[in-house]
Amino acid sequence: MLEEVFRDEWGRVLASLVGFLGDFDKAEDAAQEAFAIAARRWPESGVPANPGAWLVTTARNRAIDWIRRERTLAEKINLLPVPEAVMDEFDDTVIKDERLELIFTCCHPALPLEGQVALTLRALGGLETAEIARAFLVSEETMKRRLSRAKAKIKATGIPFAVPGARLLPERLDAVLAVIYLIYNEGYRGRVDLGAEAIRLGRVLAALMPDEPEVHGLLALMMIHHARRRARFSGEDLVLLEDQDRSLWDAGQIATGRAALERAVALGGRGAYVVQAAIASLQTRERIDWPRVAEMYRRLAELTGSPVVELNRAVAVAQAGDPAAALGAVDRLGLDGYLYFHSTRGELLRRLGRHDEARAAYRRALELATTTPERRFLTRRLEEL
Repeated sequence: MLEEVFRDEWGRVLASLVGFLGDFDKAEDAAQEAFAIAARRWPESGVPANPGAWLVTTARNRAIDWIRRERTLAEKINLLPVPEAVMDEFDDTVIKDERLELIFTCCHPALPLEGQVALTLRALGGLETAEIARAFLVSEETMKRRLSRAKAKIKATGIPFAVPGARLLPERLDAVLAVIYLIYNEGYRGRVDLGAEAIRLGRVLAALMPDEPEVHGLLALMMIHHARRRARFSGEDLVLLEDQDRSLWDAGQIATGRAALERAVALGGRGAYVVQAAIASLQTRERIDWPRVAEMYRRLAELTGSPVVELNRAVAVAQAGDPAAALGAVDRLGLDGYLYFHSTRGELLRRLGRHDEARAAYRRALELATTTPERRFLTRRLEEL
């Protein structure tokens, strides 16, 4: 229970403190102190009715105490824009939720992408440095340096703790969504904890920006995909969509994802995340309408200009019953270094009875495979030929 509350409330507490103190490191120290006090007190006194307000107020009180002790910052004390609270007085109505400002700070374009991802997971997700390092397969020391560089860059360049103005908001929101989606994709490749964390971040963003359709579109996309995670692998074997055991799908999460998609569409959403969510929803239907899926991929390709999207469209065309047309579309794509280009060609050639060419395509894909499930799947395909 305590761990769940801490994870849920960490981002809000830290955001409040960063806005209050203007310093990531001091804010983290104060937040950690508040959580430590809670860990000692709550098992005996019980979890407060509003744990977030309790933690924010406690952390701010600790920060004020520290500032008072630093005589060189005495002048700053007079500028603190909060009343002097005592430890057990909490009024949630005066505590602003500043997580939106924190999200845009963490995902500022002046920071390198790896720094944006690490800082978002640390600041909004509350993940420990060691957890983030394990998720991205780097050493804890490397991740510490990434976080330190990102925080130092924020301080040195004066990156504002603020939501960007109307003129800059669309492109900056795109960057925020891209970071959350990148985190999700790392989880989708097998690191389920990161997938769940990205969805949690998506929910926070949707609550803070309820009228942005692409936010709801991304949340819907992640939830619908994540609902199928248990069926995507059988041991170390990759299981294709058509072979998945649907009883392993999380029907409740699919329904929630579809509700988020309906919200996005109702808000006029027609962007890339909304279209991808619509495709994901179609692929969970009892009978998949592959011509419609192919059409949705066509629309997505127009939005993104991505050859990978064109590759996925070709797969849908093949599933709709025209592998020859699909192969013609695939062969026009310049994706020689992409694993799934060659595995898709291999599958299409296999369906067309061109087995020698299919073997060559699968072998090339096997050369590019980086995970055990990918290698096992491609090896099995070769053996079947």
